[in-house]
Amino acid sequence: MRNKVNKQKTDNWIGVLYFNRKDSRVIVPKRISGMGWTLNFANPYTYIMVIVIILIITLSNHFL
Repeated sequence: MRNKVNKQKTDNWIGVLYFNRKDSRVIVPKRISGMGWTLNFANPYTYIMVIVIILIITLSNHFL
């Protein structure tokens, strides 16, 4: 069984990272459908989301 490849352009992918300034989505499906989701690292909200997640993990480990 062959996996279906999403119709996103392959030039928007840098290795396993998705980087497309014209795409407003923060979370995008991976190139191979059914393999999950990834982040659009061209969107500034992605970095805010990553920092918030790291802060939550760090603070929860610090206070527990």
